[in-house]
Amino acid sequence: MIRSMTGFGHGECQQGTRKFTVEIRSVNHRYLDITVKLPRRYYSLEANLRSVLKEYVNRGKTDVYVTFEDTEGAASSIRYDEGAARAYLEHYKSMCETLGVENDVTASVLGARPEVFVQENEQEDSEAAWPAIEEALRAACRQFVQAREREGEHLKNDLLEKLDGMVTLVDDVEERYPKIIEEYRQRLTDKIHETLGDTSIDENRINTEIVIFSDKICTDEETVRLRSHVLAMKNELTGGGAIGRKLDFIAQEMNREANTILSKANDLRTSETGILLKTEIEKIREQVQNIE
Repeated sequence: MIRSMTGFGHGECQQGTRKFTVEIRSVNHRYLDITVKLPRRYYSLEANLRSVLKEYVNRGKTDVYVTFEDTEGAASSIRYDEGAARAYLEHYKSMCETLGVENDVTASVLGARPEVFVQENEQEDSEAAWPAIEEALRAACRQFVQAREREGEHLKNDLLEKLDGMVTLVDDVEERYPKIIEEYRQRLTDKIHETLGDTSIDENRINTEIVIFSDKICTDEETVRLRSHVLAMKNELTGGGAIGRKLDFIAQEMNREANTILSKANDLRTSETGILLKTEIEKIREQVQNIE
């Protein structure tokens, strides 16, 4: 299955009195960009989380949030650092004297300064917590992948529909080509009659002009390549996997062929069809940007 690059996953695991929660969110990105936010005591586990996450995601800006709560509210205390409070107070006094302003420092102001009051938790081995965090992480990853696959299925169906529409437009270009040649022959013949009157017309000369004109506006190569690109993209969509970059490359090649068709167009209807082709290709490119 193909996957969208947007998704969300949530997982939880209880370990003793602690409950670990993991949430994963992702949006479009050219490469895999992982941001992990952990409680300070578990910073050493960041590499573990990244390693597990790479088993589930190949591309996208992915944010992972890990939180925990102690259901008994135990093992926590507040430490007051009197030295830090005195140091802050001295600096406040010095600042007031230097600037000539009133010293309105209160205990609540001092208490809000970093390091004056510090919450201390009982020491915990982060490795001992890893099995529970990993369980919550993998549960979140599974939900995350399912969400991406559901969205990916919608993208796949939309792209297949757009590709079928492109084939119809390519059919129009190919069907219009011989009519353009015939119309040109008729215009050329009428112009010669108008200029020379009843004088006999050199059919060889007309045929030569028709060959030159038809070669100039011929888009056979472009339409054949467009059909090939459409088939290649359908095959990639059917095969699934991390195909976003491949699809983006194919879409660029499609756009190149549509540009060439437009540049060769010597007919209003063909020009209009070429513009519609470019419009559909641009829609496809926008959707492809959402695929992993």
